[in-house]
Amino acid sequence: MLNNKVVQAKSASAAETQPPVKLEPEAVVEQIRLLRSQMEEVTPLTAAQRRILRAQSRNQSDAVVAGSLGVLGALDSVALALGQQPEEVRQLQSDWNRWAAVAGELRALLNGVDGANLVRRQRLALVSAQAYSIGAQLARDPANAILVPHLQEVKRLRSFSKRKKTAEKSHAPTPNAAHDTTTKA
Repeated sequence: MLNNKVVQAKSASAAETQPPVKLEPEAVVEQIRLLRSQMEEVTPLTAAQRRILRAQSRNQSDAVVAGSLGVLGALDSVALALGQQPEEVRQLQSDWNRWAAVAGELRALLNGVDGANLVRRQRLALVSAQAYSIGAQLARDPANAILVPHLQEVKRLRSFSKRKKTAEKSHAPTPNAAHDTTTKA
């Protein structure tokens, strides 16, 4: 019995020293799709449907729902009138609680993945800005003339992206535009 505890302690400490397996993004996507295929009732809703369902359930707190379920179980004629058995409704409530925990974990996972990706994007933007800046400095030397077309392309792309943003702003009507036309007339 003592040997068994020693072996368990050794295997536990060996497991702690090994780094966890890191998944590639494609493997994560594959695992998520597999998981989705194994789940019942994955129901995508439109934003409007989501708003309606939230509004319909917002008025009843969990305590009110639990109390109302007590009414359902207190008298058989209530269950008969609803066409719902108390056991089925309690199972629905249990399922809701359990899946709410799943939804919370998935939100936390998504938030973590999204945050890590945002950090990656920021690093990428920083490295690209530094690369351009260093390239611009090096391009001053004729020996590094190979950098000039690359820098010109980046300059062109930057000016294109700025033009696109200003073009979008110029098409939007200003709130004072209607006021200005009435004062001129």
